[in-house]
Amino acid sequence: MGSLLSVLVFTFRNLRQHKLRSFLTILGTILGVASVISMLAVGEGSKQLAIEQIRSLGAANVIIRSVKPDDSALPEEGSGNTATTQEKTSRVLDYGLKYRDLDLLSSTLPIVEKVVPLALVRRNAHQGRFRIPNARILGTIPDYLDVKNLRIKRGRFLTELDQDTTANVAVLAAGSARSLFSFEDPLDKTVFLGTQAYRVVGILDRQASGVETPGAVGQQNMNNDIYIPIIAAQRRFGELQMIVRSGSRDYERTQLSEITLTVEDEDLVSQTAAMARKLLEKNHPKKDFEIQVPLELMRQAERQKRIWNLVLSSIAGISLLVGGVGIMNIMLATVTERTKEIGIRRALGAKRHHITIQFLVETTVLSGTGGLIGVVVGLAMGTIVTLTSDIQTVFRIWAVVLSFGISVCIGIVFGLYPARRASLLDPIQALRHE
Repeated sequence: MGSLLSVLVFTFRNLRQHKLRSFLTILGTILGVASVISMLAVGEGSKQLAIEQIRSLGAANVIIRSVKPDDSALPEEGSGNTATTQEKTSRVLDYGLKYRDLDLLSSTLPIVEKVVPLALVRRNAHQGRFRIPNARILGTIPDYLDVKNLRIKRGRFLTELDQDTTANVAVLAAGSARSLFSFEDPLDKTVFLGTQAYRVVGILDRQASGVETPGAVGQQNMNNDIYIPIIAAQRRFGELQMIVRSGSRDYERTQLSEITLTVEDEDLVSQTAAMARKLLEKNHPKKDFEIQVPLELMRQAERQKRIWNLVLSSIAGISLLVGGVGIMNIMLATVTERTKEIGIRRALGAKRHHITIQFLVETTVLSGTGGLIGVVVGLAMGTIVTLTSDIQTVFRIWAVVLSFGISVCIGIVFGLYPARRASLLDPIQALRHE
């Protein structure tokens, strides 16, 4: 123990004598460790956000959405001319999920616990001087709150009584409440959706992962939605949506934009999705629907996260290897520089393994110091990224320990050859070295 302590004291004395050289030697290790920690933190944060967005859709859910068929450019129903100065066409495209599909899925799939429909309506929403053009108005049922893992901040969500009475009530997401009422209290206030007046009965809490996953209805921020009873949406707004394009005025008829199935057992989610697809394909030969399984998306995202972490670690690991080569290069030069010192120690009775240990301790101290500084720099870099941007970073203890351990191991591996070379020097030749 005393001999190891003396070697450490001797090592630190030598390193202090060449401070700048020692710092430049470990600079590659510092950058490598900092790169590994910060890049893994950024990658982990972004992937965790994606997984949380998918998880918010519900691991036990099967989501069926209406999509425009490939032949959507062709008119589905009658077309005619409008009374304008130039000829313009008007057409109606009928596609997507129907209420009969909702009944079919409810009655045919016994393992489904809940069947939640969703009807999307686009209307201007306004209250006083505040306005949301072309707002997303979602007609749904009370179970939508639990199925989509939404949280009520104030007031309440839609109820069965609202459905039965076709009540003109609305629940505002956090973003739409802020846009329409600014800092006022929206509860029990009136908001106009198109020309219809609705009473606000609830405000949802802001969702951290508000942006819907690709393929979702409208692909917009869920924090800007407005929820009303689906019966009210059907009777007040109908199923026909007008889309104005240059030279034409098109209409789209879609009864339901989305149907969400909640399965009792998560292990049966994939089978339920397959059965639902088979049932719907009989009534939808144009393939005007798509099925999304959040559980499968989550597993896929986790696999992609592992691959992404491996790629980032490999790229950052190159910096560690470069740092190890730098340590070996400097230590080889140090062996040549201290050849006479080695000869004196051998002449005074030092064994070969003593010389090997001395130089290995030096390389280990160098790489270990570089690893510790790199850990601090990496944590600081990740924190700065979080503070200066919208990118969230997630630090994992295993990433910190692994990067530090690799830096020390690289120091030992790349320091072994210079240490071995120093121990093999002939004492007589070493004493004669100038």
